[in-house]
Amino acid sequence: MNYSEDARERAKKIKLIAFDVDGVLTDGCVNMGPDGEAFKSFDIKDGLGITQWQKAGGKTAFITGRESEIVARRAAELHITAVFQGCLDKRAAYAELKERFGLADTEVAYMGDDLIDLSLLTRAGLAAAVADAVLEVRDRVHLVTGRPGGHGAARELVEFIMRAQGRWDDVVQAFLL
Repeated sequence: MNYSEDARERAKKIKLIAFDVDGVLTDGCVNMGPDGEAFKSFDIKDGLGITQWQKAGGKTAFITGRESEIVARRAAELHITAVFQGCLDKRAAYAELKERFGLADTEVAYMGDDLIDLSLLTRAGLAAAVADAVLEVRDRVHLVTGRPGGHGAARELVEFIMRAQGRWDDVVQAFLL
């Protein structure tokens, strides 16, 4: 993982992690069949990381530019706190999240991969990009994961934040009992 020197300090303040979906929680491929979107692949490790973050009291959100029943199902399965689909301008969703939960920018992490994410990445207290994000995104974030979108990058971010907050060891310990 590649991160700036202050990324760990920023991570200590995070209360909500918001994720783009296509290209972050998936590999960015859109698989179309005769009836429209046929399927998306999600990394199971991302899911476990997200659920452990929530179990520890963290909030989560999906903010995506596309509309997808598959994303709605995955969000429901993971008990995602808030889901915004069809957001070509993601700023309104971000503002709503901050207001709903009474958060400052410094308490929000956002993970993206493409130009559509820049408006949130420049606002979030902790901005993260997947390893295969476009250059303009990678150049403007606090950390870049070692993994590409759809292959454990979200889990990497969750672990980074929970380690910075001193909470990851408790997660591991709970599985050892």
